[in-house]
Amino acid sequence: MNDSFGAGGFNTTTSGGSENKAEGVLPLVIQQVLESADDGITLFGHQYAMITVVAITRNVEYSSTKVTYQLEDHTGQIDAHFWLEDDGAANTPNIAPHSYARVVGSVRNQGGSKAIMIFKIDQVNSPNEVTTHLLEVLHSRYKGEENSKRKTEPGFDTNANATSNGGFMESDSVGASLGLNGKQLAVYKAIKSHVSDIGISRKELQAKFSHINPSEMQSIIDHMGNEGMIYTTVDTEHFFCVDA
Repeated sequence: MNDSFGAGGFNTTTSGGSENKAEGVLPLVIQQVLESADDGITLFGHQYAMITVVAITRNVEYSSTKVTYQLEDHTGQIDAHFWLEDDGAANTPNIAPHSYARVVGSVRNQGGSKAIMIFKIDQVNSPNEVTTHLLEVLHSRYKGEENSKRKTEPGFDTNANATSNGGFMESDSVGASLGLNGKQLAVYKAIKSHVSDIGISRKELQAKFSHINPSEMQSIIDHMGNEGMIYTTVDTEHFFCVDA
């Protein structure tokens, strides 16, 4: 098994982590699902409502109430159950055996072993999606670790350092090293400090810096993108910092 996908922070909690409401979908490999705690999927203190895996469907079994898929990736095997509605075959997913599928669902402990209750399953037709999923697993783990460290820093406040003009403290050695100053540095820090799986949106940035007009905001975003400091995520309207 590849140690890069080991527990490393998986199911660890931070202060107050158990009080978090489960939300969001966490990309995982099967080993991580099998090693997850019985009380829910938690990564660096954040509890997730569902998980997603990309795996080969080694076997498919049909019954009157459910379809069971035996899933396998490079880290292990697990059963995933899709419960049928009254119309039976009409809503049965068409997943070919021995093909890759993306599964979204919740994790349950059944008879001492883990299983996935499928919310959605789709056949994967491109090998790029398998590679992309593994990158998402790694990104989620490192992003979770970074957010956890940031939250536990003394005096940390997600709204800290805000100035009267809606920005962040602008005289910063980080800004100097990046060649940023003034509004550029304020926007950079807002993108870097934002806690989200998909990054901060242009709309959120514009609301945070109402004194920067949309045209100037676009210029700042373009500059940081061209310099390799930020990148787009789910679409061209959401941004992550490269070193976040």
